[in-house]
Amino acid sequence: MSQDILDRQQHHLAQLLEAIQRCAWFLHQSEVRVAWPLEAAWLEAHKKDIDLFETLAAINERFAKLQDSLASAMRHSALLAGEPSDNFLKVLAFFEKQGIIDSTADWQRCRAIRNMAAHEYATNYSEIAEHFNLLHELSHILFHTARRLLALIIDWLQISPSSQDFSEEFERIFD
Repeated sequence: MSQDILDRQQHHLAQLLEAIQRCAWFLHQSEVRVAWPLEAAWLEAHKKDIDLFETLAAINERFAKLQDSLASAMRHSALLAGEPSDNFLKVLAFFEKQGIIDSTADWQRCRAIRNMAAHEYATNYSEIAEHFNLLHELSHILFHTARRLLALIIDWLQISPSSQDFSEEFERIFD
């Protein structure tokens, strides 16, 4: 019975790893469709460009999903490794010590910008440009966190993504 529980927990983590690869790849693919950095005047001139604003909406959503998937995988892998996982700040501190995240402050910056996107609806094109430029800048933190976390979990817990469907594409993000 306890082995079944462990198997389910390991399988769940493997699915989270696949979700991380998928989220990272789709975020990256959306980002390459945009000419960075965005400028307010350019956004205003293209304010009715459906493809552009659908891409920007996808970037918002995929950034949030990637960070959420990373957080779930960090918490879950800490639990499987017997590390404290009751408080997410403890989880972040543990993964900072492991070199998975560069700093808790960087993670919190990513979280703050992600939460702003979910709760604020800017109509000022300068604010919109600033928001998306910051998302783009911070997405690199999430990409590198994803890569290091996957490597650690594979090495540490011998758990790989549940499928290899996005493994090759995930690695191409770093080429």
